[in-house]
Amino acid sequence: MRSTPFPLFLASLCVASPLPKVERRQLVNDVGILNYALTLEHLESAFYRGALETYNAKAFEEAGFSDDVRARFVEIAQHEAAHVTVLTTAVEALGGSAVEPCQYNFPHTDPKSFAVLSQVLEGVGTSAYTGAANLISNGLYLTAATSILATEARHASWVASAVNKLTPWGSLGAFEVPLIPAAVYTLAAPFIKLGSCPSTNLPLPLKAFPPLIYTSDLVPGHTATVEQNPATSSATHISFFTGLDKIFVPITDGQILVPEGLSGAVYAVATKSGEEATGDTIVAGPVILLFEKDSKGHLIN
Repeated sequence: MRSTPFPLFLASLCVASPLPKVERRQLVNDVGILNYALTLEHLESAFYRGALETYNAKAFEEAGFSDDVRARFVEIAQHEAAHVTVLTTAVEALGGSAVEPCQYNFPHTDPKSFAVLSQVLEGVGTSAYTGAANLISNGLYLTAATSILATEARHASWVASAVNKLTPWGSLGAFEVPLIPAAVYTLAAPFIKLGSCPSTNLPLPLKAFPPLIYTSDLVPGHTATVEQNPATSSATHISFFTGLDKIFVPITDGQILVPEGLSGAVYAVATKSGEEATGDTIVAGPVILLFEKDSKGHLIN
């Protein structure tokens, strides 16, 4: 499995919290859903703006990147800023109050670690829009959201393949993983500095799930150990999200058998059900697992 420090970082910083309810009851209307998307776009926009202010063209060159890589990241930053503008306008057009940006902390230290984190964030963003599309009732805003989704997917593919020299597709390739809003918020929350959001922001009715921590490498077809803690004490299964599928694996004495055939970005959660992974059954996670393969289908170690 090709992994990065960032999935572990995300898992370790997630704060334990009560289980959220079903997202359709939480994000009760299009204003709530669009503000949820705007929260993510503010984060992404700040991520690119801050990194590009930190790393100049010489830094990218010294990191081994070709001349065009930083220029493309500048374009992506412009895209994310445009997404912020469009979503802000949409929320206000519906009579809502658009959320403002918070302060953020991104754990990159050089252009290479920035590029790895970019791949992770773009993948999460793509899964976020995929998972929330069915919650939008207004056809005009659904079209806008799916247009943003397509652009986020292009970002993710370009960063993964052209920059990081990894698989350009998401999980399984043919289908993107849809993530419920609470799962996305769990992955995004560690980047938001506590208490930094403007007091005028209406709080999103979402809370992060507790962390899911594994204490051994996850390799398809091999046994792995899941840390036992109060958050996972009620968990009976680990569910792997791959494409549109969810693969449920029973937890036996703190161990699981990692499914064969996992590919690309896979999300794992601990559940108290062997059939459903929803806001009512997830007890910990998600964590992001990157099972990178070469063009012949062989895992990259």
